[in-house]
Amino acid sequence: MLVALARGGGRLAYNDSSDACWLTAGSTGRWQMLEQFRDSILRYILIALGIVIGALSLTVFLQPLDIAPAGVAGASTLLNEVLGTPIGLMIFVLNVPIQLLGYAMLPNGARVILRSVVIILIFSVVIDNLGPLVPAGGISDERMLNALFGGITGGIGVGLVYRAGATFGGTSTLALILQRRFGFPMSTTFLCTDTLIIIAAGLVYGWEGALYAAVALFTAGLATDYVLEGPSVIRTAMIITDKPDEISQRILDNLQRGATSWTIKGEYTGIERTMLYVTVARSQVRDLKDEVSQVDPSAFVVIGMGHAAYGAGFRRVKRMRM
Repeated sequence: MLVALARGGGRLAYNDSSDACWLTAGSTGRWQMLEQFRDSILRYILIALGIVIGALSLTVFLQPLDIAPAGVAGASTLLNEVLGTPIGLMIFVLNVPIQLLGYAMLPNGARVILRSVVIILIFSVVIDNLGPLVPAGGISDERMLNALFGGITGGIGVGLVYRAGATFGGTSTLALILQRRFGFPMSTTFLCTDTLIIIAAGLVYGWEGALYAAVALFTAGLATDYVLEGPSVIRTAMIITDKPDEISQRILDNLQRGATSWTIKGEYTGIERTMLYVTVARSQVRDLKDEVSQVDPSAFVVIGMGHAAYGAGFRRVKRMRM
């Protein structure tokens, strides 16, 4: 067996009678450090953008037209209307007990809560400093327009922070506590808190204000989902046919897509047939239907909508290091 170390180029050479390996010492570590640095910078950029966009949503579109957003920010907006307390300050104050609960009750609570507290503090400061810069009455006096744009921009801000692996705290932390400790679904927690905000908005701003708050909450949820999942650009098809081999071959040759098949039995007829499962781009749906109909006009085809596809032929999975 022969072992040699060449220091000049930082290269480690290992050789024996069975195989030879050449490793560049330190190069892998340097690349990993660069990737971690890049991911950290990207994460901070996403968080910063999310904070600024979320603050603009509240100060430019929602609060000037008496529209309450979701969660702790919504409660703080209502308290500002009733008591005159600064919105940013109240966001921070209301978050304190929630974050303390998270610290005590969540696994790895210190790490999770510390990140949230920093984001909450910056978000609160940005809101209270942006408010005086916004024209009185906002940039439009049309409440529906403000509800829509306020919800969209707010949802984008939340989605960007979520994509960075963080949260704005508030009801997100509360929902996580209830889920981890008591098995309470997070969606139910959000539904309950949002409903309370809408009712409170009706009491403070009038019931028309409650309707606008509901519009803002709904559009914010859609925008958040869009940021997290992206546009629906793929379609999935289930094809029940007697000619699976011919159809799958045409799909492979003409669409460059694969297919998965399994044998099924119709409960009404009791006849066994084959079902193909295919994932294609949205632009390929028409071609897929044409290929199937040319081979088997009697095939039963169901086409559904998908959010995203990862793997060969589609997007590569990329994980941001936290």
